Amino acid sequence: MLQSSRFRQSLARFTLKAALYGSWILGLFPFTFDPKRNQLQRSKWLLAYGLCLNLTLLVFSVLPETDDHNSIKVEVFERNPLVKQVEFLVEIIGFVTTVLTHLRIFWRSHELAEILNELLLLEKRHFRELNLRDCHKFDEYVIHKGLLIILEIASSLLIYFGIPESRLVVHEALCIYVVQLEVLLVVMHSHLGVIYIYRFVWIINGQLLLLANQLRRGQRADPERVQRLRWLYGRLLELNSRLASIYDIQVTFFMGTLIAANITVGHVLVIFWINIKRFSVWIMVLIFPQALIVNFWDLWLCIAFCNLAENTGKTTSTILKLFNDIRNMEKELKERIEEFSLFCSHRRLRLRHCGLFYVNYEMGFHMIITNILYVVFLVQFDYMNLKFK
Repeated sequence: MLQSSRFRQSLARFTLKAALYGSWILGLFPFTFDPKRNQLQRSKWLLAYGLCLNLTLLVFSVLPETDDHNSIKVEVFERNPLVKQVEFLVEIIGFVTTVLTHLRIFWRSHELAEILNELLLLEKRHFRELNLRDCHKFDEYVIHKGLLIILEIASSLLIYFGIPESRLVVHEALCIYVVQLEVLLVVMHSHLGVIYIYRFVWIINGQLLLLANQLRRGQRADPERVQRLRWLYGRLLELNSRLASIYDIQVTFFMGTLIAANITVGHVLVIFWINIKRFSVWIMVLIFPQALIVNFWDLWLCIAFCNLAENTGKTTSTILKLFNDIRNMEKELKERIEEFSLFCSHRRLRLRHCGLFYVNYEMGFHMIITNILYVVFLVQFDYMNLKFK
C-alpha cells in the first residue's frame, strides 16, 4: 500500500513537471520562478517567444491544402456532402478555439501570474502546515489528465497515419498535432488550477473534522483557528472565480470542439456500418471507435474536475453541520462556526463558464445526451444518402 502510494505520488509529480516543461518549450507558460521570493514573474522574452512560435505553427497548420489526403475521406465527401459541411464546421470551431486559447494566454497573463502567486503564498504560509495526509484524488486526477493528453495525440496520429492509401504530409501533421498539443496543455492548466483549489478545500475540510473530533473528546478548540479556515475558504472562492474567468472561454470552446468532433465521428461511423462491405474491418473496429472513446473520456474528465471541486465545497457545509450536535461549546467558537456556515450557504465553490452554465455531472449528462441526439438528427436528415450506391 505504501509503495503504491509513493508510486502514485511520483507519477503525479512527473506529470506536473512534464506539463510545466512542455508548456515552457511551447511558449504557453510565460513565467519564470524566483526561488528567493517563491513567486512567479512574467517574462517578456517568453511572451515574445510563445507569440512567434504559436503564430508560425498556426499558419503552417492552416496553409497546406490536404483535405484529400486519403481516398476514403474523398469518397465519403463525394457521396455524402453533409459530412463535408459538418467537418468544415468542426474545423472552424477548432480554429477559433486555438486562436482564442493563445490570445487569452497573452492577454490575461499578468492576472494569471497574480492568481498563481497568491496560491503559492497560501501554500507556503498556511496549507503546508495544515496538510496532515496525502490527497490521493489529487494525484489520480493529475495522472488521468496527463494520460489523456497522450491518448488524444495518439488517437489523432492513428487516424492520420492509420487509414490505408493515405497521402501523408509529415510536416503538416507535425504542425497540426503540435497545435493540438498546445490547446490540450492550456486546458490542462485550467484543470490543474481547479484541482489545486480542490486540494486546499479538502485540507480545510480535514481541519474542520479534526476540530469536531477534538470537541467530541472534550478538548478545547481555538476559535481563531476556525476564523482562519473561514478566511482561507473565502480567499479560495475568490481565486477560483478569477481563475475561471481567465480560462472559461478556452475550456468552453474546447468542450464544444470535443462535442462537435464526437458528432462528426458518430455520423461517419453510422455511414461506415451501413456500407460495411466497402470499408475495411481495421477502420470499422479500431480507428474511428477509439477516437470516439478517447474524446468522450476527455470530455467527461473536464466535467469530473469541476464536479469534484463542487462536491468538496458541499462537503464543507456538511461538516459544519456536525458542530450542531456538540453541546457546551464556547460562545465565541459557536459564533465562528455559525459565521462559517452562513458564509458557505451564500457562497459555494462552483465552476461557472462564461456566466452561462455550471460545469458538473448534471451538465455533463445533458452534453452527452445532446451529443447522441445530434447524431440521430443528422442520420434522420440525411437518411437517403447514407447508403452508397
